[in-house]
Amino acid sequence: QVQLVESGGGLVQAGGSLRLSCAASGIIFSIKVMGWYRQAPGKKRELVASISSGGITNYADSVKGRFTISRDNVKNTVYLQMNSLKPDDTAVYYCNTVPFNRDWGQGTQVTVSS
Repeated sequence: QVQLVESGGGLVQAGGSLRLSCAASGIIFSIKVMGWYRQAPGKKRELVASISSGGITNYADSVKGRFTISRDNVKNTVYLQMNSLKPDDTAVYYCNTVPFNRDWGQGTQVTVSS
């Protein structure tokens, strides 16, 4: 069974930074494309960043230049460094494979105040 445990969220002022972590188990992590998704209140869940097994990254236009995704295939962990945060980044952040597996973690809340 896939288990995804996100952490690192919190309340931060606009312009601040946070680093999210996601520990994965139950999958062959090293060969999977991993992604960070987010869901804001009243909005659909969206993919904001992904990283291939070889480290190739892609970002949504809304976060490009501000967020950095990385992974540690030994620790089965994927990270999201978020800088220059904006109130529009407020959401629950989840990690999952790309395309996503049906099993989601609990997510981690990120709240950016203006």
